Amino acid sequence: MNIGQLINQIVLMFCLMLVGVLINKLEFMHSQTSSDLTNVLLYIVSPCLIINAFEQPYSGSRIKQFLLAIAGVFLLYIIEIIVAKLVFGRLKNQNLRRIAQYGSIYSNAGFMGIPLISALFGSEGVFFAVVSLAAFNIFSWTQGVSLFNDNEHGSVEKTDWRQVLLNPNIIAIFLGILIFIFSFKMPSITNQVIKYVGSINTPLSMIVIGNSLANIKFSRDMLNKEIGLTILLRNLLFPIIGIVLLKVIGVTGIAFYTTIVMAACPAAGLVVLFTLQADGDTAPAISLMSLSTILSLITIPVVFALGSL
Repeated sequence: MNIGQLINQIVLMFCLMLVGVLINKLEFMHSQTSSDLTNVLLYIVSPCLIINAFEQPYSGSRIKQFLLAIAGVFLLYIIEIIVAKLVFGRLKNQNLRRIAQYGSIYSNAGFMGIPLISALFGSEGVFFAVVSLAAFNIFSWTQGVSLFNDNEHGSVEKTDWRQVLLNPNIIAIFLGILIFIFSFKMPSITNQVIKYVGSINTPLSMIVIGNSLANIKFSRDMLNKEIGLTILLRNLLFPIIGIVLLKVIGVTGIAFYTTIVMAACPAAGLVVLFTLQADGDTAPAISLMSLSTILSLITIPVVFALGSL
């Protein structure tokens, strides 16, 4: 796949976001509707897409690249966590410190990454993309949550591992791996239902994101140096580190391009939710999420081009 195809697909996805903006302006989608559709995407559509991606013949070379991608993604997260701590860990503003660390580390792997990979590479791409999705869920709901549970005295609440392991996407990945290893064939009707449900992931995800962006009022006050540095790390520097790391480890082909595209996705929308739950000021989180998403129209092709060198 060349850079032109990637740019065309990203432009198409942003056009779908504009449909979401239009729906919002016409008041066809209210906050409760958006919340309900988000739950449908997270708990129904995305797991179906993942399971469908694993329904393919077992391949030794494919599983090798899958395992190498796991090593690369987990090492990248560890590097990101350390760097984010060094860069933002001393910020006096606790709210901004949390947002900057979380926002720089965690990308919008589910809502932006999986739809983009599905459109670009089909089920084979989603097969490798689930590595990044699984790592996101594991790290985000453990280390990521701990950033917002950390109080002024430094104490941190214990991680609820049930919340991590019982996530529908994690369950779908485990089921998918079993389906792949044993080359299990689902009944025809079941298979078709899963395919049809999974196929709505891309347009519905982009419409929901567009609907959310439509509620944001842009101003110069949205960008300060901390948010700017967070976007630089999230959209460019961390993905570039990922490129080097994956090449050193030996990840190649679709596994390589899928993983770097997932790493280059904008800041995760969960940064807003976690800030709300911590009773913090959501303005910096909203600024980060929206600006990072808009700038990804440029930065994702840049990262992909660097990976192609």
